[in-house]
Amino acid sequence: MCQLEKALGGIPYSKLGLTAEVQEQIRLVHSQIKRAKERTEPYDNQLSLDLSSAMYEQETRLDVLRRLSEKLQLYTMDDLKKESLALHEMVIHAGGDPVDHLEQMANTLKKLMDFTMETSDPSDSGKGSWSSSSPVIPEDFRCPMCFELMQDPVIVATGQTYERSCIEKWIDAGLKTCPKTQLTLSHTIITPNYALRSLITQWCESNGVKLPKKPGNCKPGKFGGCVSECDADIGPLLKRLSSTRTEEQRAAAGELRLLAKRNADNRICIAEAGAIPLLVQLLSSSDPRTQEHAVTALLNLSIHDKNKGNIVESGAIPPIVEVLKSGSMEARENAAATLFSLSVVDDYKVAIGNAGAIPALVDLLSVGSQRGKKDAATALFNLSIYQGNKVKAVKAGIVSHLMKLLEDVSAGMMDESLAILAILASNQEGKLAIGQAEPIPVLVDVIKTSSPRNRENGVALLLALCTSSEHHLTVALELGAEEVLKELTESGTARAKRKAGSLLEHMHKFKAEQSAS
Repeated sequence: MCQLEKALGGIPYSKLGLTAEVQEQIRLVHSQIKRAKERTEPYDNQLSLDLSSAMYEQETRLDVLRRLSEKLQLYTMDDLKKESLALHEMVIHAGGDPVDHLEQMANTLKKLMDFTMETSDPSDSGKGSWSSSSPVIPEDFRCPMCFELMQDPVIVATGQTYERSCIEKWIDAGLKTCPKTQLTLSHTIITPNYALRSLITQWCESNGVKLPKKPGNCKPGKFGGCVSECDADIGPLLKRLSSTRTEEQRAAAGELRLLAKRNADNRICIAEAGAIPLLVQLLSSSDPRTQEHAVTALLNLSIHDKNKGNIVESGAIPPIVEVLKSGSMEARENAAATLFSLSVVDDYKVAIGNAGAIPALVDLLSVGSQRGKKDAATALFNLSIYQGNKVKAVKAGIVSHLMKLLEDVSAGMMDESLAILAILASNQEGKLAIGQAEPIPVLVDVIKTSSPRNRENGVALLLALCTSSEHHLTVALELGAEEVLKELTESGTARAKRKAGSLLEHMHKFKAEQSAS
């Protein structure tokens, strides 16, 4: 205003050739600005004191909040919500760090909201104020940024929860701090807070409040429930999945991983939206965490049978095998689980074996966690149903790994090891490799003491070895296998009884031949 008043006072009217009428208008404006300048409001000391009290004191008196409401003309909840959003818009558009007193200003607005909710007139609904008869929303259910009841609560790196649309706008503006705590975000992944979402829904139902709905139309899912959650999220997630920024890709893949894990409807709509090819591309990401999220998202999506075909047709098998070979341990184990899921389909067994998965799965049998070993073993069992993969597994050294797991009871891998050895024994190379590991003592012990399923696989394996080698048959007889087999013909499963009976006949024939000679 001062600069404008000075400029108008220095206009060289004679040099500009202005008419008398225009000059008079300019002088009139000049005089009005001078008077306005002279009438500037004096410093409001009371307002300053009240603001200081609200911003920095833990408890603020009601008379202070009342004066602030009147002075700042913030009478209704709508006024306060607009002010809160404007405050965060100011920070976002500033293009830098949040202002120093953002937290204090936000806390002041929150105090004014609480004051307004407690003192508003029930009949004053036209001003957008809350009715005093309305239930007070628990503080934890309101977004710290917009103070609204949260529709889609998400968690950021600091552990704080916000409404998704608010925090996404904040992060998209390039701000790297948590709005509430002002701490730097170690990453920008936002995770759906399903537990809080459930609590908010329960509270709404108990208090007769309209349930918050996320954007998008809620439609019944094929497996029950509502798929609006996925419909609302998938578009922005796919956009971020295609981003050139690693952080964006990582965050989007992480959210898809969680969504795909949650229910069948999500798996369907994520695939139908076109996420699978984008996730397959991220399997080659140089960022380990992005790779982990991508392969795990594909694992979760593959639970739905139709998605298995989409995953394979998107060219996923070779990159999944590469993750299995060289990814982080979590990524490797989840890659093994994904291959196990895909190998359920017979047509994919050959493709997985030809892609080089078997040696990497065998390696995981020795270095993986308990879960990783079990997933690798199950994948190897499925793959070994195909004859050509049996040879690949034997050449990769699977037998020695399985024998170690079989002998180590604490490993908890007896079921898987016996099942794979039994299926490998149907192949000549597999039978030879197993025989060289001298398994007879272990197998006899398994038939004596193990579970019905393991006794069944144990006797099947023992029959395959003893009918092809007199050496193995002799060792079995020396270890008292006949008595064990007789007991199995009485108490074993139907298959175990048949195998035990066949082996006993073979033993009797062998003994008779030995006696005759």
